[in-house]
Amino acid sequence: MISVKTKEEIEIMREGGHILAAILESAKDFAKPGVTTMEIDKYVGRLCLKYKVKPAFKGYLDFPSNIITSLNDEIVHGLPSDKKIIKEGDLVSLDFGVLHKGLYTDAAITFGVGEISPLKKKLEEVARKSFFAGVKKVKAGAYLGDASYEIQKYIEDRGFSVIRCLAGHGIGQNIHEEPTIPNFGKKKTGPVLEEGMTLAIEPMIAEKSFELEIDPDGWTYRTVDGGMSAHFEHTIVVTKKGYEILTTGSQK
Repeated sequence: MISVKTKEEIEIMREGGHILAAILESAKDFAKPGVTTMEIDKYVGRLCLKYKVKPAFKGYLDFPSNIITSLNDEIVHGLPSDKKIIKEGDLVSLDFGVLHKGLYTDAAITFGVGEISPLKKKLEEVARKSFFAGVKKVKAGAYLGDASYEIQKYIEDRGFSVIRCLAGHGIGQNIHEEPTIPNFGKKKTGPVLEEGMTLAIEPMIAEKSFELEIDPDGWTYRTVDGGMSAHFEHTIVVTKKGYEILTTGSQK
């Protein structure tokens, strides 16, 4: 069953989302050439203490880190490491969630470090814009499958692949709730959306094939063929006429 949040719960998630956005933007600025992904993780941990929130992923299914750091051909769930050093030209994805006053929010960004190739720039852009292509279909009374269809169409029309075995999700009292939100689908399928539903929609795309494999660390998903990958995500709330992004803005 898909939960519908109260106005009070949505306000808490909005507060948490502002904090998440501030931490994620700071982590992006911190991710310079020569910095390890473990240093990013520790930096985010300090920011969580500053803002008095808990990192949502740490301890979830025994995940050991504060933030997910995925580089280049790593799709998602990249495990921070002292051995992974960011270089000029890398494509970096940061996926982060917070627990604030008992409620979760979740977001992800992909960005280039310094000068990046046209391919990497296009991947980042298509992942981000596919999110907005999908959420344009979100409103009370709409089918969730309409959003999934538009995300898939936007990505595939531009020559990239949709990662198929990973998906977005409902969010709120738990980091992962119903419904599962694939980034591909058919129009007029899936659940009908209601005002107050909170969803984490997250296109994950690949340069070449959508097939993936898991690294020996047991967490990091990467493309089988070495193609580059990008990821973009926001937590949204369904409204009568559309949606509101909760994981944006800044918290002073």
